[in-house]
Amino acid sequence: MESNTTKRAPGELRILPIAVSGEIRVGESLGERLIVAARSLRLHFQDGDILVVKHKIVSKAEGALVALDEIQPSAASRAWARRYGLDARVRELAVRESGRIVRRKRNVLITETRHGFICANSGVDVSNVDGGRHAVLLPVDPDRSAAKLRRELKKRLGIEIAVIVSDSFGRPWRVGLTEVAIGVAGMRPLVDYRGRRDPHGYPLHATVDAVADELACAAGLVCGKLASTPACIIRGYAYIHENRRGSGGAQQMIRPAHQDLFR
Repeated sequence: MESNTTKRAPGELRILPIAVSGEIRVGESLGERLIVAARSLRLHFQDGDILVVKHKIVSKAEGALVALDEIQPSAASRAWARRYGLDARVRELAVRESGRIVRRKRNVLITETRHGFICANSGVDVSNVDGGRHAVLLPVDPDRSAAKLRRELKKRLGIEIAVIVSDSFGRPWRVGLTEVAIGVAGMRPLVDYRGRRDPHGYPLHATVDAVADELACAAGLVCGKLASTPACIIRGYAYIHENRRGSGGAQQMIRPAHQDLFR
């Protein structure tokens, strides 16, 4: 455990896991639940911390759950699921939650969600919920969810922290999942190095780092998939605070269609 007086080397980051026992209930105060869980581990939030939370606990608290028994799949969903041995109800939900079908091939459905995210099954997931009775959806507005959690923590603790809501996405042409920031509040999700010079004096023309995604991935190494650890504190990263007009949140990281070479 890290105390408030633990010394760190310059540039060193610390990732402190927050394990949470029991399920998150609809309408529950997520901020209070995380504060209690952190204190039970002798962790204390500090000014400048970054709290990374997995979207599922956000979705559960917000009631973004759907009982699968209430879903009536279409004939197309039933045929597709029967062919590949999958759950037609989940496929139906994925189509309903999508804004656009990007690719449908064999047993894979890639969609663009209403938020603008490109992911499998519109982010609809049944794992780590309740054993298959319900599916969890993405939050309606992840940036708003992150901002709400940040405000709650500031009110309760009197400190400034940034909040990232993360989810696991696949990637084109790469095997495996990585974490992605789908909601951001309190920090700029991108760091723009264009116009600056490298140590050799070469001017940078295209370097914009998606630091919110990088921090989400770092948190994913600690939180894991099966450890009942849906949140962590990242300490030591000097993020850029959002300005008064806001930073655009995670929406700022979605490439505009006119700049996208793959549409």
